[in-house]
Amino acid sequence: MAAAAFARFLDKRFRVILVESEAIGTIGVGEATIPQIRLFNASLGIDENQFIAATQASFKLAIEFVGWTKGGRYMHAFGDVGRENGLLAFQHSWLRGLAEGVAKPLAPYALNNAAALANKFQRGPARTAKLLPEMPYAFHFDAGLYARFLRGLAESGGVERVEGRIVSVERDAESGDVTALKLDGEREIPGDLFLDCTGFRALLLGETLGAGFEAWSELLPCDRAMAVPSERARDFTPYTRATAHGAGWQWRIPLQHRTGNGIVYSSAHLSDDEAAARLLAGLDEKPLDDPRPLRFTAGKRTSFWKHNVIALGLASGFLEPLESTSIHMIQSAIERVLKLLPGRHVSQVQRDEYDRQTHVEYDRIRDFLVLHYWANDRDEPFWAERRAAALPDSLQHKIELWRASGQIVRGEADLFSEVAWLQVLAGQGIAATGYHPLADAPSREEIAEYLELIELLNAREVGQMQDHAAFVAQHCAGKTAA
Repeated sequence: MAAAAFARFLDKRFRVILVESEAIGTIGVGEATIPQIRLFNASLGIDENQFIAATQASFKLAIEFVGWTKGGRYMHAFGDVGRENGLLAFQHSWLRGLAEGVAKPLAPYALNNAAALANKFQRGPARTAKLLPEMPYAFHFDAGLYARFLRGLAESGGVERVEGRIVSVERDAESGDVTALKLDGEREIPGDLFLDCTGFRALLLGETLGAGFEAWSELLPCDRAMAVPSERARDFTPYTRATAHGAGWQWRIPLQHRTGNGIVYSSAHLSDDEAAARLLAGLDEKPLDDPRPLRFTAGKRTSFWKHNVIALGLASGFLEPLESTSIHMIQSAIERVLKLLPGRHVSQVQRDEYDRQTHVEYDRIRDFLVLHYWANDRDEPFWAERRAAALPDSLQHKIELWRASGQIVRGEADLFSEVAWLQVLAGQGIAATGYHPLADAPSREEIAEYLELIELLNAREVGQMQDHAAFVAQHCAGKTAA
Protein backbone atom coordinates (compact mmCIF):
# COMPACT_ATOMS: atom_id res chain seq x y z
CA MET A 1 0.00 0.00 0.00
CA ALA A 2 2.75 2.45 0.92
CA ALA A 3 4.81 1.71 -2.18
CA ALA A 4 1.80 2.11 -4.46
CA ALA A 5 0.85 5.41 -2.82
CA PHE A 6 4.40 6.76 -3.06
CA ALA A 7 4.59 5.76 -6.70
CA ARG A 8 1.41 7.73 -7.31
CA PHE A 9 2.18 10.92 -5.38
CA LEU A 10 5.96 11.39 -5.19
CA ASP A 11 7.82 12.95 -8.09
CA LYS A 12 11.00 11.72 -9.72
CA ARG A 13 13.23 13.40 -7.13
CA PHE A 14 12.30 10.54 -4.83
CA ARG A 15 13.62 7.04 -5.24
CA VAL A 16 11.35 4.45 -3.64
CA ILE A 17 12.67 0.97 -2.87
CA LEU A 18 10.46 -1.83 -1.60
CA VAL A 19 12.34 -4.56 0.28
CA GLU A 20 10.42 -7.75 0.92
CA SER A 21 10.95 -11.49 0.97
CA GLU A 22 8.76 -14.21 -0.44
CA ALA A 23 10.26 -16.49 2.23
CA ILE A 24 8.65 -14.50 5.04
CA GLY A 25 4.98 -15.21 5.63
CA THR A 26 2.34 -12.54 6.14
CA ILE A 27 -0.60 -12.37 8.52
CA GLY A 28 -2.86 -11.94 5.50
CA VAL A 29 -6.25 -12.33 7.19
CA GLY A 30 -7.37 -8.71 6.84
CA GLU A 31 -10.23 -9.46 4.50
CA ALA A 32 -12.84 -6.93 5.69
CA THR A 33 -12.62 -3.17 5.32
CA ILE A 34 -14.50 0.08 5.96
CA PRO A 35 -15.71 2.59 3.32
CA GLN A 36 -12.58 4.78 3.50
CA ILE A 37 -10.73 2.19 1.41
CA ARG A 38 -12.68 3.45 -1.60
CA LEU A 39 -11.04 6.86 -1.18
CA PHE A 40 -7.59 5.30 -0.95
CA ASN A 41 -8.12 3.15 -4.04
CA ALA A 42 -9.61 6.05 -5.99
CA SER A 43 -6.64 8.27 -5.07
CA LEU A 44 -4.37 5.68 -6.67
CA GLY A 45 -6.46 5.74 -9.85
CA ILE A 46 -7.72 2.18 -9.36
CA ASP A 47 -10.78 1.11 -11.35
CA GLU A 48 -13.19 -0.35 -8.81
CA ASN A 49 -14.53 -3.20 -10.94
CA GLN A 50 -10.99 -4.19 -11.90
CA PHE A 51 -9.97 -4.17 -8.24
CA ILE A 52 -12.97 -6.29 -7.24
CA ALA A 53 -12.27 -8.85 -9.93
CA ALA A 54 -8.54 -9.01 -9.13
CA THR A 55 -9.07 -9.51 -5.40
CA GLN A 56 -12.15 -11.80 -5.53
CA ALA A 57 -14.00 -9.14 -3.56
CA SER A 58 -17.59 -8.81 -2.47
CA PHE A 59 -19.39 -5.76 -1.13
CA LYS A 60 -19.79 -4.90 2.54
CA LEU A 61 -22.61 -2.75 3.90
CA ALA A 62 -22.34 -3.52 7.61
CA ILE A 63 -21.08 -5.75 10.41
CA GLU A 64 -23.62 -7.97 12.12
CA PHE A 65 -22.99 -8.65 15.82
CA VAL A 66 -24.53 -11.87 17.09
CA GLY A 67 -24.69 -12.94 20.73
CA TRP A 68 -22.87 -10.00 22.29
CA THR A 69 -25.87 -9.79 24.59
CA LYS A 70 -28.07 -12.75 25.51
CA GLY A 71 -29.94 -13.78 22.39
CA GLY A 72 -29.27 -10.43 20.79
CA ARG A 73 -28.16 -9.47 17.31
CA TYR A 74 -27.80 -6.08 15.68
CA MET A 75 -25.88 -4.39 12.89
CA HIS A 76 -23.38 -1.60 12.78
CA ALA A 77 -24.27 -0.43 9.28
CA PHE A 78 -22.35 2.14 7.28
CA GLY A 79 -24.02 5.43 6.48
CA ASP A 80 -26.95 7.31 7.92
CA VAL A 81 -29.39 6.09 10.51
CA GLY A 82 -32.63 7.98 10.09
CA ARG A 83 -32.57 11.70 9.26
CA GLU A 84 -31.92 14.80 11.28
CA ASN A 85 -35.18 16.41 12.36
CA GLY A 86 -34.56 20.14 12.28
CA LEU A 87 -31.78 20.80 14.79
CA LEU A 88 -32.13 17.35 16.32
CA ALA A 89 -29.88 14.40 15.66
CA PHE A 90 -31.99 11.38 14.74
CA GLN A 91 -31.46 9.54 18.01
CA HIS A 92 -33.41 12.16 19.97
CA SER A 93 -36.52 11.69 17.83
CA TRP A 94 -36.01 7.94 17.99
CA LEU A 95 -35.65 7.99 21.79
CA ARG A 96 -38.83 10.08 22.02
CA GLY A 97 -40.52 7.52 19.79
CA LEU A 98 -39.41 4.71 22.10
CA ALA A 99 -40.81 6.60 25.08
CA GLU A 100 -44.11 7.02 23.21
CA GLY A 101 -44.20 3.39 22.10
CA VAL A 102 -44.11 4.24 18.37
CA ALA A 103 -40.46 3.48 17.49
CA LYS A 104 -38.89 0.20 16.37
CA PRO A 105 -35.28 -0.94 16.87
CA LEU A 106 -32.82 0.97 14.69
CA ALA A 107 -32.58 -1.52 11.80
CA PRO A 108 -35.42 -0.28 9.54
CA TYR A 109 -34.26 3.33 9.86
CA ALA A 110 -30.82 2.61 8.32
CA LEU A 111 -30.79 2.01 4.57
CA ASN A 112 -27.62 -0.09 4.69
CA ASN A 113 -29.03 -2.22 7.49
CA ALA A 114 -32.25 -2.87 5.61
CA ALA A 115 -30.37 -3.71 2.40
CA ALA A 116 -27.90 -5.98 4.19
CA LEU A 117 -30.64 -8.01 5.84
CA ALA A 118 -32.29 -8.44 2.44
CA ASN A 119 -28.96 -9.41 0.75
CA LYS A 120 -29.42 -6.50 -1.65
CA PHE A 121 -26.94 -4.02 -3.11
CA GLN A 122 -26.68 -1.07 -5.47
CA ARG A 123 -24.20 1.64 -6.41
CA GLY A 124 -24.99 5.22 -7.23
CA PRO A 125 -27.85 7.58 -6.41
CA ALA A 126 -31.06 6.33 -4.82
CA ARG A 127 -33.68 5.30 -7.35
CA THR A 128 -36.92 6.00 -5.50
CA ALA A 129 -36.42 9.22 -3.50
CA LYS A 130 -34.06 12.17 -3.70
CA LEU A 131 -34.16 12.34 0.11
CA LEU A 132 -32.12 9.14 0.28
CA PRO A 133 -28.31 9.36 0.03
CA GLU A 134 -26.04 6.98 -1.85
CA MET A 135 -25.26 3.90 0.18
CA PRO A 136 -21.68 3.86 1.48
CA TYR A 137 -19.96 0.50 1.19
CA ALA A 138 -16.67 -1.26 1.71
CA PHE A 139 -15.31 -4.63 0.58
CA HIS A 140 -14.43 -8.13 1.62
CA PHE A 141 -11.37 -9.24 -0.35
CA ASP A 142 -8.40 -11.57 -0.44
CA ALA A 143 -5.57 -9.63 1.26
CA GLY A 144 -2.88 -11.62 -0.57
CA LEU A 145 -4.43 -10.80 -3.94
CA TYR A 146 -4.73 -7.14 -2.94
CA ALA A 147 -1.03 -7.06 -2.08
CA ARG A 148 -0.18 -8.62 -5.45
CA PHE A 149 -2.41 -6.10 -7.22
CA LEU A 150 -0.74 -3.15 -5.48
CA ARG A 151 2.73 -4.54 -6.06
CA GLY A 152 2.08 -4.42 -9.79
CA LEU A 153 0.76 -0.89 -9.45
CA ALA A 154 3.84 0.19 -7.49
CA GLU A 155 6.34 -1.37 -9.87
CA SER A 156 4.60 0.09 -12.90
CA GLY A 157 4.91 3.48 -11.18
CA GLY A 158 8.66 3.21 -10.85
CA VAL A 159 9.14 1.55 -7.45
CA GLU A 160 12.16 -0.77 -7.27
CA ARG A 161 11.32 -4.06 -5.59
CA VAL A 162 14.23 -5.89 -3.96
CA GLU A 163 13.76 -9.51 -2.93
CA GLY A 164 15.68 -10.33 0.22
CA ARG A 165 15.82 -10.75 3.96
CA ILE A 166 17.17 -8.05 6.25
CA VAL A 167 20.08 -9.41 8.29
CA SER A 168 21.14 -6.19 10.05
CA VAL A 169 20.42 -2.47 10.25
CA GLU A 170 23.15 0.19 9.90
CA ARG A 171 22.97 3.43 11.93
CA ASP A 172 24.86 6.69 11.94
CA ALA A 173 27.09 6.78 15.02
CA GLU A 174 26.47 10.47 15.66
CA SER A 175 22.77 11.05 14.88
CA GLY A 176 21.47 7.54 15.53
CA ASP A 177 19.56 7.60 12.23
CA VAL A 178 19.25 4.44 10.19
CA THR A 179 21.51 4.70 7.17
CA ALA A 180 21.12 1.34 5.40
CA LEU A 181 19.65 -2.14 5.47
CA LYS A 182 22.02 -5.07 5.15
CA LEU A 183 20.40 -7.89 3.16
CA ASP A 184 21.35 -11.51 2.68
CA GLY A 185 23.89 -12.00 -0.07
CA GLU A 186 25.99 -9.12 1.29
CA ARG A 187 23.76 -6.49 -0.29
CA GLU A 188 23.10 -3.05 1.14
CA ILE A 189 20.13 -0.71 0.65
CA PRO A 190 20.85 2.89 1.77
CA GLY A 191 18.09 5.40 2.44
CA ASP A 192 17.05 8.71 3.97
CA LEU A 193 13.62 7.69 5.31
CA PHE A 194 12.57 4.15 6.24
CA LEU A 195 9.05 2.77 6.65
CA ASP A 196 9.06 -0.22 9.01
CA CYS A 197 6.49 -2.71 7.69
CA THR A 198 8.08 -5.74 9.40
CA GLY A 199 4.97 -6.77 11.32
CA PHE A 200 4.86 -7.59 15.03
CA ARG A 201 8.66 -7.81 15.10
CA ALA A 202 9.08 -4.08 14.32
CA LEU A 203 12.66 -4.76 13.27
CA LEU A 204 13.60 -1.13 12.70
CA LEU A 205 11.48 0.92 15.10
CA GLY A 206 11.28 -1.61 17.93
CA GLU A 207 14.35 -3.84 17.83
CA THR A 208 16.84 -1.35 16.39
CA LEU A 209 15.63 2.01 17.73
CA GLY A 210 14.06 0.73 20.94
CA ALA A 211 10.58 2.24 20.64
CA GLY A 212 8.53 0.85 23.50
CA PHE A 213 5.14 -0.87 23.42
CA GLU A 214 2.07 0.03 25.50
CA ALA A 215 0.03 -3.13 26.04
CA TRP A 216 -3.75 -2.95 26.46
CA SER A 217 -4.26 -6.48 27.75
CA GLU A 218 -6.42 -5.27 30.66
CA LEU A 219 -8.81 -3.59 28.23
CA LEU A 220 -8.62 -6.02 25.29
CA PRO A 221 -7.47 -9.37 26.74
CA CYS A 222 -7.95 -11.54 23.65
CA ASP A 223 -4.45 -12.63 22.65
CA ARG A 224 -4.99 -15.46 20.18
CA ALA A 225 -6.69 -16.00 16.85
CA MET A 226 -7.09 -18.82 14.36
CA ALA A 227 -8.03 -18.36 10.73
CA VAL A 228 -9.31 -20.87 8.20
CA PRO A 229 -10.87 -20.49 4.73
CA SER A 230 -13.95 -22.46 3.75
CA GLU A 231 -15.77 -23.02 0.49
CA ARG A 232 -17.78 -20.14 -0.97
CA ALA A 233 -20.84 -19.44 1.14
CA ARG A 234 -24.22 -20.18 -0.34
CA ASP A 235 -25.49 -17.36 1.87
CA PHE A 236 -23.44 -14.69 0.06
CA THR A 237 -24.14 -11.82 2.42
CA PRO A 238 -23.05 -8.19 1.85
CA TYR A 239 -21.91 -7.89 5.45
CA THR A 240 -19.35 -9.28 7.89
CA ARG A 241 -20.60 -11.32 10.84
CA ALA A 242 -19.00 -11.23 14.31
CA THR A 243 -20.46 -13.90 16.59
CA ALA A 244 -19.59 -13.84 20.28
CA HIS A 245 -18.62 -17.06 22.07
CA GLY A 246 -17.67 -17.87 25.66
CA ALA A 247 -14.16 -16.41 25.46
CA GLY A 248 -14.17 -14.01 22.50
CA TRP A 249 -15.77 -13.95 19.07
CA GLN A 250 -15.73 -15.53 15.61
CA TRP A 251 -15.73 -13.80 12.21
CA ARG A 252 -17.30 -14.73 8.89
CA ILE A 253 -16.36 -12.87 5.69
CA PRO A 254 -17.81 -14.02 2.32
CA LEU A 255 -15.59 -13.58 -0.76
CA GLN A 256 -16.26 -14.62 -4.35
CA HIS A 257 -14.07 -17.72 -4.26
CA ARG A 258 -14.18 -18.67 -0.58
CA THR A 259 -15.28 -17.55 2.86
CA GLY A 260 -12.84 -16.18 5.41
CA ASN A 261 -13.37 -17.45 8.94
CA GLY A 262 -11.57 -16.94 12.20
CA ILE A 263 -11.86 -17.06 15.93
CA VAL A 264 -10.47 -14.49 18.36
CA TYR A 265 -10.11 -15.58 21.99
CA SER A 266 -8.39 -15.19 25.33
CA SER A 267 -5.88 -17.97 25.98
CA ALA A 268 -6.62 -17.61 29.71
CA HIS A 269 -10.19 -18.78 29.06
CA LEU A 270 -9.93 -21.12 26.05
CA SER A 271 -7.24 -23.55 24.90
CA ASP A 272 -5.93 -23.62 21.34
CA ASP A 273 -7.46 -27.05 20.75
CA GLU A 274 -10.84 -25.91 22.03
CA ALA A 275 -10.64 -22.79 19.88
CA ALA A 276 -9.84 -24.80 16.75
CA ALA A 277 -12.74 -27.18 17.42
CA ARG A 278 -15.13 -24.30 18.03
CA LEU A 279 -14.00 -22.52 14.86
CA LEU A 280 -14.47 -25.59 12.65
CA ALA A 281 -17.83 -26.40 14.22
CA GLY A 282 -19.09 -22.93 13.38
CA LEU A 283 -18.31 -22.99 9.65
CA ASP A 284 -21.11 -22.72 7.09
CA GLU A 285 -19.23 -24.71 4.47
CA LYS A 286 -16.40 -27.25 4.20
CA PRO A 287 -12.96 -25.96 5.36
CA LEU A 288 -10.27 -25.62 2.70
CA ASP A 289 -7.29 -25.83 5.07
CA ASP A 290 -6.32 -26.39 8.68
CA PRO A 291 -6.77 -23.53 11.15
CA ARG A 292 -3.74 -21.23 11.24
CA PRO A 293 -2.85 -19.87 14.70
CA LEU A 294 -1.86 -16.27 15.44
CA ARG A 295 -0.60 -14.73 18.66
CA PHE A 296 -0.77 -11.04 19.49
CA THR A 297 -1.00 -8.42 22.20
CA ALA A 298 -3.36 -5.50 21.78
CA GLY A 299 -1.61 -2.16 22.12
CA LYS A 300 0.49 0.47 20.41
CA ARG A 301 4.06 1.73 20.17
CA THR A 302 4.98 4.54 22.53
CA SER A 303 6.39 6.31 19.48
CA PHE A 304 5.56 5.71 15.82
CA TRP A 305 8.24 7.92 14.24
CA LYS A 306 11.69 7.80 15.74
CA HIS A 307 14.79 9.23 14.10
CA ASN A 308 14.16 8.58 10.38
CA VAL A 309 11.97 5.49 10.79
CA ILE A 310 8.15 5.41 10.69
CA ALA A 311 6.28 2.22 11.58
CA LEU A 312 3.21 1.14 9.60
CA GLY A 313 0.74 -1.63 10.23
CA LEU A 314 1.55 -4.27 12.83
CA ALA A 315 4.95 -2.70 13.46
CA SER A 316 3.10 0.29 14.96
CA GLY A 317 0.59 -1.64 17.06
CA PHE A 318 -2.35 -4.02 16.95
CA LEU A 319 -6.09 -3.75 17.47
CA GLU A 320 -8.15 -6.85 16.86
CA PRO A 321 -10.25 -6.83 13.67
CA LEU A 322 -13.62 -6.49 15.40
CA GLU A 323 -14.53 -3.34 13.44
CA SER A 324 -12.32 -4.04 10.40
CA THR A 325 -9.96 -1.14 11.10
CA SER A 326 -6.52 -2.67 10.43
CA ILE A 327 -6.20 -1.87 6.73
CA HIS A 328 -7.69 1.58 7.22
CA MET A 329 -5.13 2.39 9.92
CA ILE A 330 -2.32 1.57 7.49
CA GLN A 331 -3.87 3.78 4.83
CA SER A 332 -4.48 6.67 7.23
CA ALA A 333 -0.84 6.38 8.37
CA ILE A 334 0.30 6.57 4.75
CA GLU A 335 -1.76 9.73 4.35
CA ARG A 336 -0.09 11.23 7.44
CA VAL A 337 3.35 10.32 6.09
CA LEU A 338 2.60 12.08 2.81
CA LYS A 339 1.24 15.18 4.56
CA LEU A 340 4.20 15.42 6.95
CA LEU A 341 6.79 14.16 4.48
CA PRO A 342 10.21 15.57 5.42
CA GLY A 343 13.03 16.67 3.18
CA ARG A 344 16.51 15.34 3.79
CA HIS A 345 16.34 16.51 7.40
CA VAL A 346 13.57 15.55 9.80
CA SER A 347 12.50 18.10 12.42
CA GLN A 348 11.29 16.94 15.82
CA VAL A 349 8.05 18.87 15.47
CA GLN A 350 7.12 16.68 12.49
CA ARG A 351 7.73 13.54 14.51
CA ASP A 352 5.76 14.90 17.45
CA GLU A 353 2.75 15.82 15.33
CA TYR A 354 2.77 12.47 13.56
CA ASP A 355 2.90 10.68 16.91
CA ARG A 356 0.16 12.87 18.39
CA GLN A 357 -2.26 12.16 15.56
CA THR A 358 -1.50 8.45 15.59
CA HIS A 359 -1.93 8.11 19.35
CA VAL A 360 -5.33 9.82 19.14
CA GLU A 361 -6.41 7.50 16.33
CA TYR A 362 -5.37 4.38 18.26
CA ASP A 363 -7.05 5.56 21.46
CA ARG A 364 -10.35 6.43 19.77
CA ILE A 365 -10.56 3.06 18.00
CA ARG A 366 -9.57 1.24 21.21
CA ASP A 367 -12.47 2.88 23.05
CA PHE A 368 -14.95 1.77 20.39
CA LEU A 369 -13.74 -1.83 20.57
CA VAL A 370 -13.76 -1.89 24.37
CA LEU A 371 -17.39 -0.73 24.33
CA HIS A 372 -18.43 -3.93 22.55
CA TYR A 373 -16.84 -6.08 25.24
CA TRP A 374 -17.95 -4.04 28.25
CA ALA A 375 -21.62 -3.72 27.29
CA ASN A 376 -22.64 -7.35 27.64
CA ASP A 377 -24.90 -9.45 29.87
CA ARG A 378 -23.42 -12.89 29.16
CA ASP A 379 -22.78 -15.35 32.00
CA GLU A 380 -19.31 -16.74 31.15
CA PRO A 381 -16.34 -15.68 33.35
CA PHE A 382 -14.62 -13.95 30.41
CA TRP A 383 -17.62 -11.70 29.83
CA ALA A 384 -18.19 -11.03 33.52
CA GLU A 385 -14.59 -9.84 33.72
CA ARG A 386 -15.20 -7.52 30.75
CA ARG A 387 -18.16 -5.89 32.51
CA ALA A 388 -16.09 -5.39 35.65
CA ALA A 389 -13.09 -3.87 33.87
CA ALA A 390 -12.22 -0.23 34.48
CA LEU A 391 -12.89 1.87 31.39
CA PRO A 392 -10.69 4.62 29.92
CA ASP A 393 -11.91 8.04 31.04
CA SER A 394 -12.65 9.00 27.44
CA LEU A 395 -14.99 6.04 26.98
CA GLN A 396 -16.59 6.46 30.41
CA HIS A 397 -17.44 10.05 29.49
CA LYS A 398 -19.04 8.98 26.22
CA ILE A 399 -21.21 6.36 27.92
CA GLU A 400 -22.29 8.69 30.73
CA LEU A 401 -23.20 11.45 28.28
CA TRP A 402 -25.32 9.02 26.25
CA ARG A 403 -27.04 7.63 29.32
CA ALA A 404 -27.85 11.04 30.72
CA SER A 405 -29.08 12.83 27.63
CA GLY A 406 -28.89 10.70 24.49
CA GLN A 407 -26.04 12.91 23.30
CA ILE A 408 -23.13 11.54 21.26
CA VAL A 409 -20.18 13.82 20.64
CA ARG A 410 -17.57 12.93 18.05
CA GLY A 411 -14.06 13.69 19.27
CA GLU A 412 -10.99 14.75 17.32
CA ALA A 413 -9.82 12.08 14.86
CA ASP A 414 -12.66 9.78 15.93
CA LEU A 415 -12.92 7.33 13.04
CA PHE A 416 -16.44 6.34 14.05
CA SER A 417 -19.33 8.72 13.49
CA GLU A 418 -22.12 9.55 15.92
CA VAL A 419 -24.44 7.03 14.26
CA ALA A 420 -21.78 4.32 14.51
CA TRP A 421 -21.65 4.86 18.27
CA LEU A 422 -25.44 5.01 18.35
CA GLN A 423 -25.82 1.58 16.76
CA VAL A 424 -23.43 -0.12 19.19
CA LEU A 425 -24.70 1.69 22.29
CA ALA A 426 -28.31 0.86 21.44
CA GLY A 427 -27.56 -2.56 19.95
CA GLN A 428 -25.84 -3.72 23.13
CA GLY A 429 -28.56 -2.47 25.40
CA ILE A 430 -27.12 0.70 26.95
CA ALA A 431 -30.24 2.73 27.61
CA ALA A 432 -30.40 6.51 27.41
CA THR A 433 -32.61 7.87 30.17
CA GLY A 434 -33.08 11.26 28.57
CA TYR A 435 -33.23 13.01 25.21
CA HIS A 436 -33.05 16.57 23.96
CA PRO A 437 -36.07 18.66 25.09
CA LEU A 438 -36.65 19.87 21.52
CA ALA A 439 -37.81 16.33 20.76
CA ASP A 440 -40.86 16.98 22.94
CA ALA A 441 -42.16 19.64 20.55
CA PRO A 442 -43.76 17.34 17.93
CA SER A 443 -46.85 15.40 18.93
CA ARG A 444 -46.82 11.65 19.40
CA GLU A 445 -48.54 11.28 16.04
CA GLU A 446 -45.99 13.51 14.30
CA ILE A 447 -43.09 11.49 15.71
CA ALA A 448 -44.77 8.26 14.59
CA GLU A 449 -45.34 9.66 11.10
CA TYR A 450 -41.70 10.86 10.86
CA LEU A 451 -40.32 7.43 11.83
CA GLU A 452 -42.76 5.56 9.56
CA LEU A 453 -41.74 7.73 6.59
CA ILE A 454 -38.05 6.91 7.07
CA GLU A 455 -38.84 3.21 7.31
CA LEU A 456 -41.06 3.34 4.21
CA LEU A 457 -38.48 5.19 2.09
CA ASN A 458 -35.77 2.71 3.02
CA ALA A 459 -37.97 -0.32 2.39
CA ARG A 460 -39.09 1.01 -0.99
CA GLU A 461 -35.49 1.67 -2.06
CA VAL A 462 -34.34 -1.79 -0.97
CA GLY A 463 -37.18 -3.27 -3.01
CA GLN A 464 -35.59 -1.78 -6.17
CA MET A 465 -32.12 -3.16 -5.47
CA GLN A 466 -30.44 -6.14 -7.07
CA ASP A 467 -29.49 -9.31 -5.21
CA HIS A 468 -25.91 -8.97 -3.95
CA ALA A 469 -24.64 -12.16 -5.60
CA ALA A 470 -26.32 -11.25 -8.88
CA PHE A 471 -24.82 -7.74 -8.80
CA VAL A 472 -21.28 -9.10 -8.29
CA ALA A 473 -21.73 -11.69 -11.02
CA GLN A 474 -23.03 -9.11 -13.49
CA HIS A 475 -20.63 -6.25 -12.89
CA CYS A 476 -17.38 -7.35 -11.28
CA ALA A 477 -16.93 -11.10 -10.90
CA GLY A 478 -13.31 -12.23 -10.84
CA LYS A 479 -11.69 -15.35 -12.16
CA THR A 480 -10.89 -17.78 -9.38
CA ALA A 481 -7.25 -17.40 -8.40
CA ALA A 482 -5.01 -20.36 -9.09
